[in-house]
Amino acid sequence: MMKKILFFYFLTLPMIGLAQEKSKKNTKTIFEVSGNCEMCKARIEKSALNTKGVKSANWDIPSHLISIIYNSEKVQIETVQKAIARVGHDTPLIKASDSIYSDLPMCCLYRTVANH
Repeated sequence: MMKKILFFYFLTLPMIGLAQEKSKKNTKTIFEVSGNCEMCKARIEKSALNTKGVKSANWDIPSHLISIIYNSEKVQIETVQKAIARVGHDTPLIKASDSIYSDLPMCCLYRTVANH
C-alpha cells in the first residue's frame, strides 16, 4: 500500500509543478487605448483576443484602459498593441494609420483637431 502511495505522489508531483510553472507565464498588464463607444470596445477587445497568446482582454470605456492577461512566452505586449492599432485605435506604443482611422464609424473617431 505504501508503494502505491509513493508511486502516486511521485507521479503527480511533476504535474503540480507544471501547473505552477504554467501560471507564471501569464502576465497581466494595463495600458491606454483610444476609443469612444461600445463599437470601439468590441473592436479593441476582439483584436486583442485574436492575438495568439492573449487569454483575456477587457477595455473600459470611461478610463480608456485595457486590461490584458497574456502568455508572455507566446506574445509580446507590443504585438498586442500593433493588433489594436491595425483596427484603428492608438496605443502608447503604436499609433493607428490615418487611413484605417478615417474608415472608423463617426462615433468612433476619437482624435480631435486642434483649433488654430
